[in-house]
Amino acid sequence: QVQPVESGGGSVQAGGSLRLSCAASLDTRSTKCVAWFRQFPGKEREGIAFIGTARGSTSYAESVKGRFTISQDNANDTVYLQMNSLKEEDTAMYFCAAEPCGYCTGDYCQNAGMRYNYWGQGTQVTVSS
Repeated sequence: QVQPVESGGGSVQAGGSLRLSCAASLDTRSTKCVAWFRQFPGKEREGIAFIGTARGSTSYAESVKGRFTISQDNANDTVYLQMNSLKEEDTAMYFCAAEPCGYCTGDYCQNAGMRYNYWGQGTQVTVSS
């Protein structure tokens, strides 16, 4: 069983940027939904950015729209989360999740009924003032 692997977390000052990477190789030939979730201490994970890899269709939670960008590198089966204009309230553990899906759109990948069965271990992002 292949597990997504995240990298790129760390500490940054407010207003700065970070890029997270997710190697989500379930099967390099398959199309899938890949999503970034984050979890605040004592809270449930929330999905913030979604991509359907068949078409590169994306969708975002309102809390990150306009600041975060999800993208894919098909050659390396890697999905990125570019995070700009970071705020202290973005401090959280960030997880990558993936699930095989046909020609799924970003909106479909964000659907509350979508179940992700493949999860990474998470990477910490800390934003300080």
